[in-house]
Amino acid sequence: MPKLKEAIPKPRSIFIKVRCPDCGHENMVFDRASRNVSCSVCGAVIAEATGGKVLLRGEVVERLG
Repeated sequence: MPKLKEAIPKPRSIFIKVRCPDCGHENMVFDRASRNVSCSVCGAVIAEATGGKVLLRGEVVERLG
């Protein structure tokens, strides 16, 4: 009898806490966002949508998930 890989598969996507390069504010970003993500304080783009994983413009502080 073949063994299953995982009983409950984990998602491949995660949330990432990113520090804005302009103002230093930390924002939560989904790693597969479908739209550009801007800083909630200064409005600078911190993550660009690419059709798959986002292209991060800020510093990664923490990965959740």
